[in-house]
Amino acid sequence: MDRRFNPAAVDARWQQRWDEAQSFRADGNSAKPRAYVLEMFPYPSGRIHIGHVRNYSMGDVLARYKRMTGHDVLHPMGWDAFGMPAENAAMEKKVHPGSWTRENIASMRAQLKKLGFALDWSRELATCEPEYYGHEQALFLDLLAGGLVYRKESAVNWDPVDMTVLANEQVIDGKGWRSGATVEKKKLSQWFLKITDFADELLAGLGTLDQWPEKVRLMQENWIGKSQGMQFRFTLDTAVDGIADFEVFTTRPDTLFGASFVGIAADHPLALELAARDPALAAFADECRQTGTAAAEVETQEKKGYDTGLTVAHPLDPSWKLPVFVANFVLMDYGTGAVFACPAHDQRDLDFARKYMLPVTRVVAVEGDEDKPIHDEAYTGPGKLVHSQFLNGMEIEEAKGAIIARAESEGWGKGTTVWRLRDWGVSRQRYWGTPIPIIHCDACGPVGVPRDQLPVVLPEDVSFDVPGNPLDRHPTWKHVDCPSCGAPARRETDTLDTFVDSSWYFIRFASQPDDKPFDRAEVEKWLPVGQYIGGVEHAILHLLYARFWTRALAHIGLIDVKEPFTGLFTQGMVTHETYERTQGEGLPSLFFSPSEIDRSADGATLVADGRPVTVGRVIKMSKSKKNVVDPDEIIERFGADAVRWFMLSDSPPERDLPWTESGIEGSWRFVGRLWRLFGDAKETGDGGEDKALARKLHQTVAGIAKDIEGLAFNKAVAKIYELTNAVEKAKPSATRAEAIRALALLVAPMTPHLAEEAWSEFGETGLIAEAAWPDVDPALLVDDEVTIAVQVQGKLRDTIIVARGTDKATLEALALAAPNVSRTLDGTAPKKVIVVPDRLVNVVV
Repeated sequence: MDRRFNPAAVDARWQQRWDEAQSFRADGNSAKPRAYVLEMFPYPSGRIHIGHVRNYSMGDVLARYKRMTGHDVLHPMGWDAFGMPAENAAMEKKVHPGSWTRENIASMRAQLKKLGFALDWSRELATCEPEYYGHEQALFLDLLAGGLVYRKESAVNWDPVDMTVLANEQVIDGKGWRSGATVEKKKLSQWFLKITDFADELLAGLGTLDQWPEKVRLMQENWIGKSQGMQFRFTLDTAVDGIADFEVFTTRPDTLFGASFVGIAADHPLALELAARDPALAAFADECRQTGTAAAEVETQEKKGYDTGLTVAHPLDPSWKLPVFVANFVLMDYGTGAVFACPAHDQRDLDFARKYMLPVTRVVAVEGDEDKPIHDEAYTGPGKLVHSQFLNGMEIEEAKGAIIARAESEGWGKGTTVWRLRDWGVSRQRYWGTPIPIIHCDACGPVGVPRDQLPVVLPEDVSFDVPGNPLDRHPTWKHVDCPSCGAPARRETDTLDTFVDSSWYFIRFASQPDDKPFDRAEVEKWLPVGQYIGGVEHAILHLLYARFWTRALAHIGLIDVKEPFTGLFTQGMVTHETYERTQGEGLPSLFFSPSEIDRSADGATLVADGRPVTVGRVIKMSKSKKNVVDPDEIIERFGADAVRWFMLSDSPPERDLPWTESGIEGSWRFVGRLWRLFGDAKETGDGGEDKALARKLHQTVAGIAKDIEGLAFNKAVAKIYELTNAVEKAKPSATRAEAIRALALLVAPMTPHLAEEAWSEFGETGLIAEAAWPDVDPALLVDDEVTIAVQVQGKLRDTIIVARGTDKATLEALALAAPNVSRTLDGTAPKKVIVVPDRLVNVVV
């Protein structure tokens, strides 16, 4: 056995063997218990990065472990392949999005295979292929038939340069994130999925997901945004073209006596009517429409308003008049597009009131603060109602109930529930996505594409020479006959939001018939996914949409699964320090990649010129900051197993992992250390037993199993280090030889190439990937000996090692004879000796 491990030869050899044996192909028909392990599939941007490696290494350890513990494992891989980056590449590099995407997939697939992941490549899918998106089109039509899809005109963020709709988060300071053009509000006919029909279910379902991180469940709960409160009407003192009143929703009806003004959205019907005759208001409304509508942006932007000159009567006192403002922080798509403002108890309202010199009246206070003025910070804490007439002295919740009861009895309002969640607009005005399977006929309206005409395939002969959707201007693709009446008609040229693609891919992994999206019985063998692993940045939209899609399919009877993912784990990022050099005032800094740097304890220099560069903070790896590490280079230098080991070893998996050269070098040294230890597997000495080592081995096997099941990979790694140390120190024996063989099995999920090579050298038949996890003897999980703390007057003075279960009299005698105790007592007779068996002895003097 060569004393030096050679990953360049070993890695490729065992990867080929696994492929030939189809070691990781899921069966689905075996009698074994099933385990579905899935990492969020990647976007094929061109190269995998170290962050991908960490994500997939975690899933791979669990998948390999499950296989070793007798499970039929489904661990697939695919590509989230539609989206704007491919179209951007088409415009910038003059290539077709399809060829760019498929070349990237081939490159990334080759990279993943170099790492030896135990993936079932027979189920590989790419969402950009008709074999996938044709079935997605069929499911869209199923949801349409089930009443869960509709079309309506909707205000969107329109980029006039890129000629596409932007999500709220893509509008930055009123401009498109890519083009920099001023964003316009535009009304377009859009397709929507009725996710709001499932709001209650989605919220209640979070309570069943006890294997999800609490922070993710809270993020989803907030996004769904169930708000219980009161909806009521304000009556205008002067009607405007037939508009005599309008509705307001509030979650704080208890603060109604603190009302200062009423705010309406720029797109509220009343605001639109007023703007038609008031150019200044029209200009202000346009300004509002050019700002982002993402929640974070609305909260932080400067609060602005336009006084309409109108007033409304307070519902509890008709003589009390409140001014009506059009306000930039009121959104038409939340609640009713109108709010009443209580500045004393809402920071946003307070900022607005101070700017426009509106009254601020405290109506909630703790005892003693009833008349304490509000300055720059709104009071949002607990207390009782004050300055509120019949509500005075009530607690907040009691006051809410009293106001709602009064409103309902008098007929001007009612208790109600509203949701932050809005129906999912899935129309996108771009080429590289799933064509929406609808044909528009002037006579028949929107008509679903007949099933026998699916998939509706994207045309290849498109041009990106001008902005906008190439499907709109294609000379032939969109022109078809109506399936219902045969008259000339046109295809829908919008494509589906790419979140649709990722909302059901895990179902298609489980079942892949040619003639339908999936086979229900086959899907229900595997779903829900036992363990789903991915970044926390997907905590809201992707996971929420996947949960909705699964419930929607259950609603129309296609599956009997409500939640797609039983377990969810959000891993930390891989980080790296940055290297930069300033260029001068007004010029951006130059950043350099780690491969361009000569790093030492004294600092860093650029290899090209030998001059120093500034070492920056350790941050998330970013192409713009060039602090990325190419996995191919690292694998070539250290081998796949050292890379995998480092990904698992240094940090708890939910925390960020700083990439360091010393860290990967340390991992490489440990791989070599294990290899040398495996060379001692046949050395049994005199064949005797080593009871202490046997106990350590079995405790380690049980502990690592628990750690892997709990995704505590760094703890499992620590236990392997401990066992390795113990084995190295032990004298040759049959127990030591057994421990070395077991150690190969224990590291097989983490360093599979090393383990396979060792297994072969041991003379074992078959692959270690198909071997069983080591058995545990329960009797060896309990130590025979225990360490007893011996105290005098409650202070630790000594310890004694005794057999577990030693009786009290013996413990007392041994404790009093302990050297440090005897010295402390110095002949003084103890008044009392307290003995807690197997734990401690306390001598009282």
